Formats: sequence, structure tokens, C-alpha cells
Amino acid sequence: MSTTAVAPLTIQDAELLIAEARRAAEAAGVTVSVTVLDAGGHLLAFRRDDRAVLISGETSTRKAYTALQLNTPTADLVDAVQPGGLFHTLPTALDRPLLFIAGGVPVQRDGRLVGAIGVGGGAPDQDHGFASAAVAALV
Repeated sequence: MSTTAVAPLTIQDAELLIAEARRAAEAAGVTVSVTVLDAGGHLLAFRRDDRAVLISGETSTRKAYTALQLNTPTADLVDAVQPGGLFHTLPTALDRPLLFIAGGVPVQRDGRLVGAIGVGGGAPDQDHGFASAAVAALV
């Protein structure tokens, strides 16, 4: 079996993701915090504007972590945690509790997971749009 190497997410990639998410947020008049994790769940880059709500930093990190762990945009998981949903009884005994609010998006290269971005500070649908715009700019 042969495996194809996939370039990992770099600091430069993370800086681009943060810049694009912040650009999209600023265009909407929203102040956000942005977190970028590598494929191992390690913090690669983080940016919190001084005008952002303090908790937005933890929110963006947990959104990124959730998107990474489940390799799915957190916007797609909201219904899964409702009573009767697929993840309703998902244990939270992980390193960091998962957060099922839109704004976390996995980052893939050549179909492989290389990291995730989380955006916090706006409304959930706005955060999802900012994160998605950033990932689209990375390609």
C-alpha cells in the first residue's frame, strides 16, 4: 500500500486563515477571535481582537477542536446533539469539551484532515461564514 504525503498546515497557512476570517468579519462589522489547530489538535495560531468578548477566545478554540475531532463543520452537528440526535449522549470526557455551535470548520488538503479553524464572537451563522470563507481562501 502506498501513501501519499500531504503537506501539513503551516504557520503561514494559519496566518492566512486568521487574516481571511478577520477580513470577512470586519466587512460584516463583527469583532471575532480566531483559533487554528493543526491535525494533532495543537494550537497553531490564535488571534483575539481587544474589542472581542473575552469568552470568544475559548469559544473559537472549542469550535475548532470540535470540528477537528469530528472532521465536520460544527454547523452540521447542531441537530445531532438535540434529544434523539446521534450525539445526544456523546461523553464529554475528552481533553476539551466539544462545542456544537456553528463556527468550527475542518481544514483538508487532498481529502485529508490537516487542521481546523474556529471563529467566535459573532452570531453562530456569521461565525460559520467567516470560518468557511477563510478555508475557501486557503485553497
